[in-house]
Amino acid sequence: MPRILWFESIMRDARCDIRVYLQPAFVICAVVLIVSSVVISKIEIEPEPWPLKKPLDLLDEDDLAPYKVIEKIKIQNEEIVEALGTKDYIQWVLEDTDEAAGSNVKKCLLFITYYELADRIPHEPKFCHLGTGHQLLAEDGLSVEINGQDGNENIPGRHLVFSRTNSGIWHRGTKFSVFYLFSVNRIYANSRDSARLALNRNIFSKHSYFSKVEWNFLTNAGVKTYLSKEKAVAASEKLLAVVLPILERDHWPEWEKAVE
Repeated sequence: MPRILWFESIMRDARCDIRVYLQPAFVICAVVLIVSSVVISKIEIEPEPWPLKKPLDLLDEDDLAPYKVIEKIKIQNEEIVEALGTKDYIQWVLEDTDEAAGSNVKKCLLFITYYELADRIPHEPKFCHLGTGHQLLAEDGLSVEINGQDGNENIPGRHLVFSRTNSGIWHRGTKFSVFYLFSVNRIYANSRDSARLALNRNIFSKHSYFSKVEWNFLTNAGVKTYLSKEKAVAASEKLLAVVLPILERDHWPEWEKAVE
């Protein structure tokens, strides 16, 4: 091919490539991306505390039926409270009045914490138990259905099975179950990663909250019990169907108002 024809061919291809980048759709997308990146880089949102609508320790005990509160446990060690990262918490022992005496789901320890500045995701119960010397034997997701403010919801939770390695001779090596879930800006999550994703879904809001709901079923002597998957789902579903709607209605902030 003569040199001049070869050069004209290259220039035609170049003009075609340039015309692609001058298409209106491409230009609009490019402008939007540039403007968005500039705006986001200029916006600095200072998070503000987002208190509960009503303190957790004012949770109406009558609304917990068929569960009855038989003990309220306060953490006396200030160092533990400081490590917990919040004073907005309750640790209540509940008794299911529907269950027969001796049932391994009749008693339950309910531990709820709330953080009005969700600038970090605290340790999961898994790591807390591992840090105190227990051995993790199994970990599994747990899906329960409740009738919440938005109708029937499938709530993701987590079921852990531990072995006691630091107990007395009578309990060492025995298994027990731990259950928990997170609520982040009215989105339920069952791991630290999914909680972070929920936290980052609205980066322009000044408000974010984080709450952990943890529960264990107990023997009459107050020892944590081990439950099969089937029994764990049934017992947890019954408990959360009572507890979560109360938290949504009376205690956790109304997320919709923060994003209006």
